[in-house]
Amino acid sequence: MTRLTVAQALVRFLGAQHTERDGTRRRLIAGCFGIFGHGNLAGVGQALLENAGTMPYRLCRNEQAMVHTAAAYARTTNRLSTLACTTSIGPGATNLVTGAAGATINRLPVLLLPGDTFATRPADPVLQQLEAPYAGDVSVNDCLRPVSRYFDRVSRPEQLVEAALRAVRVLTDPVQTGAVTLALPQDVQVEAYDWPAEFFAPRVWYVPRPVPEPATLARAVGAIRGARRPLIVAGGGVIYAEATGALARFAGRTGIPVGETQAGKGALHHEHPCAAGAIGATGTTAANHLAARADLVIGVGTRYSDFTTASRTLFAGPGVRFVNLNVAAPDAAKHAGLPLVADARAGIEALDAALAGWSVDDGYRAETIRLAAGWNATVDRAVALAHAPLPAQSEVIGAVNEAAGERGVVVCAAGSLPGDLHKLWRPRDPKQYHVEYGYSCMGYEIAGGLGVKLAAPDREVFVLVGDGSYLMMSGELVTAAAEGVKLIVVLVVNHGFASIGALSETVGVNRFGTRYRDRDGGRLPTDLAANAASLGADAVTVTGIDGLRAALAAAKRAERTTVIQIETDPLVPAPDSRSWWDVPVAEVAETPGVDAARAAYEKAKRGQRSYL
Repeated sequence: MTRLTVAQALVRFLGAQHTERDGTRRRLIAGCFGIFGHGNLAGVGQALLENAGTMPYRLCRNEQAMVHTAAAYARTTNRLSTLACTTSIGPGATNLVTGAAGATINRLPVLLLPGDTFATRPADPVLQQLEAPYAGDVSVNDCLRPVSRYFDRVSRPEQLVEAALRAVRVLTDPVQTGAVTLALPQDVQVEAYDWPAEFFAPRVWYVPRPVPEPATLARAVGAIRGARRPLIVAGGGVIYAEATGALARFAGRTGIPVGETQAGKGALHHEHPCAAGAIGATGTTAANHLAARADLVIGVGTRYSDFTTASRTLFAGPGVRFVNLNVAAPDAAKHAGLPLVADARAGIEALDAALAGWSVDDGYRAETIRLAAGWNATVDRAVALAHAPLPAQSEVIGAVNEAAGERGVVVCAAGSLPGDLHKLWRPRDPKQYHVEYGYSCMGYEIAGGLGVKLAAPDREVFVLVGDGSYLMMSGELVTAAAEGVKLIVVLVVNHGFASIGALSETVGVNRFGTRYRDRDGGRLPTDLAANAASLGADAVTVTGIDGLRAALAAAKRAERTTVIQIETDPLVPAPDSRSWWDVPVAEVAETPGVDAARAAYEKAKRGQRSYL
C-alpha cells in the first residue's frame, strides 16, 4: 500500500498510462495545463509539483484555450495522446465548457480536472459556490455533464480507482472519446488514503483495429460492384486511423473518386488522380459535380455533417445509396446506409482485397481527372488575383500554402477562412490541414496552433486567424513565448466578421452587426500587431502579397513566434462551390431584400432529401 492524497494518487496514476496501436506506444497524458485557485492549488497543484518529471505542467492564460490546446494536441497525435487540464472551482471550471464541447463534438480526447466545492460542506456556501435550491450536490461543474463523454465527481478517496479507470477507458476508445471530466472536491483532493500498488503500475491501453463483419463486407462489395458512379467521402476517421496510404492505393486501383470533408482534408495528396478535393457546402465544383450524380456514396470515417451533405441537397441522384465504413456504429448507419462497422484502415484494406480485379470504367476516371483539373485552374486564378488596393483572402491562402511546403501545418477554426481553406488549400501531407470545423469555435486558432506545435515540434505551424477570432482569444501568444514555442500567425484584418457578413446578405440582413465600427460609423483605431508585440511575439504589418511572402520567409527563419498582420478586402469572395447551406430566412420582414431571399430559400429547400 502507498499512502498518498487523492490528487497525488491521480497524477501518479495518469503518468503510468500509455496507448499502443500497431506496436507504437505513447504516453496517454503527455502533460497538464492549468490555472490554479483555491479549488485545485493545494491538491492537484501540489501533486503536479511533486511529479514534474512524469507529468510536466504548463501555465496557460485562459481555461477555454487550454482545452483547445489539448484537443489540437490529441488531433495531431491521431487521438493516441492528449493533455490534462486543471482549474479551480468557479469561473475557471465554467470556462472549460466551450472547449469541452468542441473536443466532444470533434471526438478528441481531453481530460478535465476541475476543482469542486467541499464534499463535507463545512461552511456552505463557500466562495464561488452555486447554491441550487432543488439539490444539495450540484455545483457549476455540472455544466460539464452534457459536453463530456464521461463525467464523475470523486467525493470519496475510495471512488478514485474506478473513476480513473473509467475515464481512461473512454479517452482511449475511438468510438466514445471526447472530453472526460473528473470533478475533484477541494477537501477530497488533499485527503490521504492507502492505495494498492497495482493502481500505479504502468498500464497499456491497446487501441484495436476492428475488422468488418464478413457478411456485411460481402454486401458492401456487392453494392460497389453494382455501381457505375461510386464516390468516396473521406472524413476525419481516415486520418485518425492512419488509413491515408490504404485509401490512396484503393482509390488509385479502383478509380473511385474521393471528396474530402473538413476533418478529412489531406486524406489524399492533392495531385492524386482520384482527388476531387473538398466536398459539400464549402467544396469544389469537381467533388460536388461527382456527388450530385453519384449512384453510391462510400462514406469512410465521416459523420456526414450538414456542410458535408450541403444540408442534404448534395447527393441528388434519384437512386443514390450509401455504404458507410466507420468505427462508430451510429455514424455507419446514417442515411439508411449499409453499416460497415470497422476501423477505417482495416475496412479499406478488406474492401480492396475483396474487389480485386474490379474498377470503374475509363470514362469515369477521365471525368474525375478533367473535373479536378478544371477546379485546379480555378484555384490558380483565385490565389493570383492581384486584387487592388487590398488583396483578396484567397491570395493570402495561396501565399501561406506556398510557404508551408511539404509539411507545414495550417491551423484555423472560424469565420470565412475555413470555408475558403477547404476549397483552396492544396494538401501534400495528411497532417498539413488542421481546421476545427465541428464546432467552428472562434478563438481556437492560436491555442490550437500551440497544441499542434507541442505535438509536432518538427513542423512549421501557420495559424490563420481573422481579426474577429484574434480579439476573442489571443492570450496564448504569451504561453507560446513562455514555453519557447514558435508559431507563425497570419492575422487577416477585414474590420469585422466577414463570414457572417457575407451570409447576412443571402438572408436579407445586409451585414447588420458584422462590421467593427464606432457609433459614428468610423473604423476603430485598433492596432492588433502592436497588441501581439505586447504579448511577446515579433509583429509586422504588411500591405500586399509580396510583402506577405517576404514576411513568411523571415518568420520561417526566426526562432520566435511571429504575427504578420495583413488587411484584405472582405467583399472579394472565394470561388463558388455551387452548393447550398440551410440557414432560415424570415417569412415576413420590413427589410428590403428579405422577400427575394425567402423565395430563393424556399426554392433551395425543395432540394433537401431524406436518404431512405
